[in-house]
Amino acid sequence: MDLVRFFCLLLVVAAHCMMVSPVLQRDGKVATENTLMEQGWFVPVVWVLMIVPLFFVLGGITGLQSWRRLKARGGNGFDFAQLRLLRLVRPAMVLLAFMWAGLWAALLLGVDPQVIQLMATGAGMPLWFLAAYLTAQLSVPLMARFHERAPWLTFGVLVALIIAVDSLRGALPLLAFTNMVFVWCAVQQLGFFAADGFFEHRSRTWLVGAITTSNLLLGIVTGVAVYPGNMVENINPPNFCLLLLGISQTATLQLLRPGLRWVAEVRWIRALVAGAGRRSMTIYLWHLPLLVAMSGLLLLTDFPKPAAGTAEWWWARIPVFLAIIALLVPVVLLGGRLEERPTAASHARGRSRTAVVTAAVVVFIPVADAAFNGLTLALLGGGAACFALAVLLLGRVPAPLAQPPRPEPATPRPGSKRPLPEHVLRANLES
Repeated sequence: MDLVRFFCLLLVVAAHCMMVSPVLQRDGKVATENTLMEQGWFVPVVWVLMIVPLFFVLGGITGLQSWRRLKARGGNGFDFAQLRLLRLVRPAMVLLAFMWAGLWAALLLGVDPQVIQLMATGAGMPLWFLAAYLTAQLSVPLMARFHERAPWLTFGVLVALIIAVDSLRGALPLLAFTNMVFVWCAVQQLGFFAADGFFEHRSRTWLVGAITTSNLLLGIVTGVAVYPGNMVENINPPNFCLLLLGISQTATLQLLRPGLRWVAEVRWIRALVAGAGRRSMTIYLWHLPLLVAMSGLLLLTDFPKPAAGTAEWWWARIPVFLAIIALLVPVVLLGGRLEERPTAASHARGRSRTAVVTAAVVVFIPVADAAFNGLTLALLGGGAACFALAVLLLGRVPAPLAQPPRPEPATPRPGSKRPLPEHVLRANLES
């Protein structure tokens, strides 16, 4: 799972390097061109490259396992929410503060306000994912309870809600945003099924059939114009197409699991993936602001800037990608620690329910404002303040509650089977 998450992050960074293309016009104004979206071949390719559902599947696997471990130690849903909020909000808080300070400095230095707004809008695009992912993760304790009682009924109700919202989005456009909850929670439930071994126990023929069926259905609903054929257009707000992609990607993940396991055991790959896996949210949040900032600074220099879409421009994506990776390394080394779980004192307890709920509300206010009205310089400052307040409300992560001592395993009788050793969980499973 860590290997897949790392590969998906690299894919996201590479895709954004092919999308961001600022252009300095003759009148001095700056415009942006999304070169990748303008390519005719991109529409069918994005069916394969749209790996956002896979992030939520992986989040469902790790989230369910983390919740069950916490629950076994005596923790509750508010302890789980405190942990998840801190791990996602702290790196975002620092990002918003740096963006706000940097853009204000640029404004004071005489940069045109239109350029400032353009940079804020472009750099803040990843925040929608933070809002959606955080919503899905906070629902894990509740959805896990439904999953344990009636897994297929829970999944079926979510699918029905997705289709109902999609059917009404033409008459009630704002209603479509409720699918940010229904779609991603449904995709997260696929991760619950995977964590319980459902896909592992299916045959290769069944997995290939699930991949084929979901993509055929996706082709039908897009072919008759029920949904757009471009998956990027289907993502915000999400719709039924993203759930179909999630089914296909979950089955594909299980189908490729033996080969992925072999690759993940290579020593240098394992070390690289382990380091990046603990800081995956930091990488995701910072790569686009760094890309926007670098592209903006290049406009002020005489550095050769080939026209977007030309062969020279496409070849230039390679050094751009390498430059962003180089810029990410110090950011991850310095700021990635905010994403890691802090060590709490043995006597520490979780915050009160009121503090956790208040922190969640404080976080979602600026995020919802950005989703509906766009990110502005003022909202960057307000969002950083709200996130800082949430961190203060949440305090430190509660210490693991003591587990009751396990009885010593009985000596096996002659001829009996020795019990299997307990599976060792990965250290960064909660990321």
